[in-house]
Amino acid sequence: MMTQALMAQRGTVTPEMEKVAAAEGIPIETLRQLLATGRVVIPANRLHSRLVPIGIGKGLRTKVNANIGTSGDFSRLDDELQKLNLVIAFRADTVMDLSTGGDISAIRRALLARSTIPFGTVPVYQMAVTAASRERKFVETEVDEMFTAIEEQAAEGVDFMTIHAGLTRRALDKVRERPRKAGIVSRGGSILAGWMLHRRQENPFYEHFDRLLQIAGAYDVTLSLGDGLRPGALADGSDWAQLEELLTLGELVKRARAAGVQVMVEGPGHLPLPQIEMNIKLQKTVCDEAPFYVLGPVVTDIAPGYDHLTAAIGSVVAGAAGADFLCYVTPSEHLGLPDAEDVKEGIIALRIAAHVVDIAKGVPGAMEWDNRMAEARCRLDWEAQKELSINPEKFQAVRRQRSSQTDACSMCGDFCVYKIQKDFFSHG
Repeated sequence: MMTQALMAQRGTVTPEMEKVAAAEGIPIETLRQLLATGRVVIPANRLHSRLVPIGIGKGLRTKVNANIGTSGDFSRLDDELQKLNLVIAFRADTVMDLSTGGDISAIRRALLARSTIPFGTVPVYQMAVTAASRERKFVETEVDEMFTAIEEQAAEGVDFMTIHAGLTRRALDKVRERPRKAGIVSRGGSILAGWMLHRRQENPFYEHFDRLLQIAGAYDVTLSLGDGLRPGALADGSDWAQLEELLTLGELVKRARAAGVQVMVEGPGHLPLPQIEMNIKLQKTVCDEAPFYVLGPVVTDIAPGYDHLTAAIGSVVAGAAGADFLCYVTPSEHLGLPDAEDVKEGIIALRIAAHVVDIAKGVPGAMEWDNRMAEARCRLDWEAQKELSINPEKFQAVRRQRSSQTDACSMCGDFCVYKIQKDFFSHG
């Protein structure tokens, strides 16, 4: 069996490519060439039977990921299934299960069985939980156990995996040479760093990267190369450690492509606004235009409870500079496990950001959506406005609570600009 990348390199068009090209409104040959060169990925594990494939990367609509998953304090499967339903209903493009509580394997299998969108994980989370359940520390986990866990998830149908393979001992040295305000804030990165420092060994996912490529290639799992040293505070943005890891990720992108494995790269994190464009362009250069997946970036550290907004601001700047894939941040970021309402708010905020980016990039159809809304507003066609809004549910709720006695909104009433214009032009 060959990966989507290998098929594209050999000139073969797959059903997944056809579906993505049709959804994006681009020529199939254009998509095949982008996939062959690694500028686009189609996360589509061949064992994920219910999947509706999407493409991520150059020239395509900007995509949004939503994270769900349990914790040690909240581990109800029903809650996560409700979140998954919301993720799909509010049209996030992908979902990641970041569970760290309960029966993680059972939770993942249940979510995967219901997911029609690409499904991602961070395997090292379960490795750490498994070690704890056996009254062991993660630092006692052997390399073979790690790769067995990765292959188990691949065999279940996981479409993409975050693997922190670029977090090397050299990069950790940079952290020690120049201490950070917030240290290592990536959960997966901190888990691996502890293992490396305790055992005085190299990161096993870097040292045995070819083994990782064999597993990914066998199931066509897209590797999402994690940024274990992403900055977790504005003061740490673009520091030596972050950039050292990025250089390693560029090396790993080349190795993955040579093996025919689909690969994308993850990015920061917390960044001051003026640094975002530089970070995106640097990544695109170092990683030869591999699809770039960003968490935010969060552009201020002082807004807990509103970090879906700080991330949306950063995402617009990042996307306009070339980021392809935006990971949502919910209002509960830095505070607690998101509930269903947090998931919904996070998705909507980042979908708005992604649409703004698509307008800036000139993605076909993006501006037309806004034009249709403008025309419906001018006609005072409330039903059309509801259908065109990014959240028709919220639109309807506000209209119901604050309706006007006229056909205008309750803020303007008879002084509605559209009513005035209509009257003026009809009698002029």
